[in-house]
Amino acid sequence: MPARSLRSSNTARSSNTARSSNAARSSTRATRLRAFAATSIPLAALLLAGCAGNSTASTENAPTSTDTGSSGYPLTIDNCGTEVTFESAPERVVTVKSSTLELMLALGLEDRIVGSAFSDGPVPEELADAASGVEVLSDNVPSQEATLATEPDLVFVGWESNLSAEGAGDRDTLAKLGVASYVAPAACKGEGYMPNPLTFDEVFREFDEAGAIFGVPDAATELVAQQRAELDAIDPNADGLTALWYSSGDDTPYVGAGIGAPQMIMQAAGLENVAADVEDTWTAMGWEAIVAANPDVIVLVDAAWNTARQKIEHLEANAATAALPAVQQQRYLVVDFPATEAGVRNVGAVASLVDQLEALG
Repeated sequence: MPARSLRSSNTARSSNTARSSNAARSSTRATRLRAFAATSIPLAALLLAGCAGNSTASTENAPTSTDTGSSGYPLTIDNCGTEVTFESAPERVVTVKSSTLELMLALGLEDRIVGSAFSDGPVPEELADAASGVEVLSDNVPSQEATLATEPDLVFVGWESNLSAEGAGDRDTLAKLGVASYVAPAACKGEGYMPNPLTFDEVFREFDEAGAIFGVPDAATELVAQQRAELDAIDPNADGLTALWYSSGDDTPYVGAGIGAPQMIMQAAGLENVAADVEDTWTAMGWEAIVAANPDVIVLVDAAWNTARQKIEHLEANAATAALPAVQQQRYLVVDFPATEAGVRNVGAVASLVDQLEALG
């Protein structure tokens, strides 16, 4: 995927007064966390089930500056059905999943990240320097103990399922310990919270919400303006092509359905999703149904645990799919896994698909 400028040049930082206030709260919270860690039992660190939402925010006075001591706080947000109140901007954040880490980096907030976990691959080249000093807690979902050991004031996750007793900690327990939790809104599954469908307007709204939470509204505004301009500059493919979004699975493939990020990205690129009639973010789709759909192109999600090359080998080894014209003509498009969930890479994924379609001819 072509390198895209994701990181805002506005890297506003908190005021000294706000930091002093945060430090006092952190000291109290750290005492509670150490007490918890001393009595807690080990928990399983791996939780792979994914969930895909919407949240609403209200403030007594909307943030008007990047100063975390401004009148933008307290900020109360209904996040996937859980009310979260921020008395000030979070200063010690654990991120889980690439989408949360990369959004913080794009907003210039790397100095607030005390640990990251469960990343889906390397960050984009333009964010690599900012990410270089971030401590990696785990390749999978971090345990509650590992999470609390960093003494965070916020756990920012990409999936609702990351927040559990077996994962980074359930929301109620974290709240009792003085640790806020926040789920990327597009990942909420509850009725009234899951975007249906996910749109770029919603993705950009979530950037603005993060800017309000972290006290950097100007950086969020700049990021949104930049990405809107890049999206507007893309000329979608006009050939009327149908496409299969092949995410994972051998016996039964898991594909992009009609209301999530895959649909949003393909639609913006000018592709017609063969699974668009399924009202879900991703769905299982049998090989017979895929053969019957006969997609013009196949979008392959490239993940470390299931590469695009492995998917191609499976398609070509399967007698039914090997006969598909898209397979015989190798009409493949590739998208990196981190770009397949709502976040700062979505616009770049659209541009990449359009460029790859042009190269296919």
